[in-house]
Amino acid sequence: MRDRVSGVVLLRSTGDALLQRRDNIPIIRDPGMWVFPGGHVELGETLEAGAHREFLEETMYDCGELHPVVVYRPEEIGYSPGCEVAFFWCLFDEKQSIRCCEGQELRFVLRHELKDLPVPSYLPRVWDLVLDALARKAIRR
Repeated sequence: MRDRVSGVVLLRSTGDALLQRRDNIPIIRDPGMWVFPGGHVELGETLEAGAHREFLEETMYDCGELHPVVVYRPEEIGYSPGCEVAFFWCLFDEKQSIRCCEGQELRFVLRHELKDLPVPSYLPRVWDLVLDALARKAIRR
């Protein structure tokens, strides 16, 4: 069975996204880096259901509708062979609160602030894909 991981890009209307600072433990992927919240998809879960569950567990925020962004093969982003990595996005409802239940910290970050943060190489690309999808969605309205 392939290892599957899903993450969620939670955006405010201003374009800033919620990032999670991972624990600084050498045996985990991306220790100490800022990432989009998410995690491993369980057996029998869809990528979307896994993203929703993991995001809720890590942030106590119940995402509304999740929109698919991209699915990467492991070699595209430096993950181990056999690992599929998917990202989804949704808009922050400005009503629910967010609580850090995993990692060191959660906070909304502006796109230009990434240059000052340790992030995995794929993160800016995923964020840009989400911003493009959001712009296309706004144009269709």
